Amino acid sequence: MAYLMKSFACIAVMVFTVCSITYPANGQLSSTFYDKSCPTALSVVKAAVKQAVANEKRMGASLLRLHFHDCFVNGCDGSVLLDDSSTITGEKTANPNANSARGFNVIDTIKSNVEKACSGVVSCADILAIAARDSVVELGGPSWTVMLGRRDSTTASKSGANSNIPPPTSSLSNLISLFQAQGLSAKEMVALSGGHTIGQAQCKNFRAHIYNDTNIDTTYSTSLRSKCPSTTGSGDSNLSPLDYVTPTVFGKNYYSDLKSQKGLLHSDQELFNGGSTDSQVTTYASNQNTFFSDFAAAMIKMGNIKPLTGTSGQIRKNCRKPN
Repeated sequence: MAYLMKSFACIAVMVFTVCSITYPANGQLSSTFYDKSCPTALSVVKAAVKQAVANEKRMGASLLRLHFHDCFVNGCDGSVLLDDSSTITGEKTANPNANSARGFNVIDTIKSNVEKACSGVVSCADILAIAARDSVVELGGPSWTVMLGRRDSTTASKSGANSNIPPPTSSLSNLISLFQAQGLSAKEMVALSGGHTIGQAQCKNFRAHIYNDTNIDTTYSTSLRSKCPSTTGSGDSNLSPLDYVTPTVFGKNYYSDLKSQKGLLHSDQELFNGGSTDSQVTTYASNQNTFFSDFAAAMIKMGNIKPLTGTSGQIRKNCRKPN
């Protein structure tokens, strides 16, 4: 996908500043999109995210994941939020999302609060993008300038969710291919995978890795087996943190875990398994500033995947259904 270079943006990342190129799709997304039409939009979203993460730190990871799963299916258009109806088969029941994607109630609350501030102005797709950034910041990660002006889809694609979102069984080559299909490089894939420094995964998604794979620390796999029985259907939804060291702090320990062969998912450990991305994992494990700056730049680029702009799509009144 071609991106039109519009401007250089300086991203404030914790205590340092990184300058990177942003690529507003079609030149229509803008960091100031709501400055006049809804000047309190970003502060309203931030307040709601802050409260949600204070109530449950895991929610920060859930909101970040919603944005990722949204953007990888026909672009960042809020389609992941649509419920099934007589005319729409949503993405919530797709394999990557079923009994897994969460945070929809938080998005409902944010949308309601934003609608009170300025009705019919701010899209659900933009709320997802802002909430993802604010969630990362709340858990100690970097900040970045969110480009805005996305509009909401009126349709969803369950098949797209099943085929485009990388499964936890992915090989390195599969991960690279799936990200490249979205216009994201292998380097950006490794940086974005660092989102797994927060959040948890279900036993069914790492069972094969801890019982069948050999590239896993034996003490670590033994500890995980106590929470995740080998029999399919037994303890499938039991949770373990993706980063066992600091599961609710956004930082570089995810990459240190990988170097110690303590990646929770098969797809995680693939990033450090004698392949082309080993050196990047090593860099991030020793330099959190580099990870933060690369993650922030990659999030901006991911947020610019095929947005609906101008008169395309709509501004949903309710994020769960088209108007």
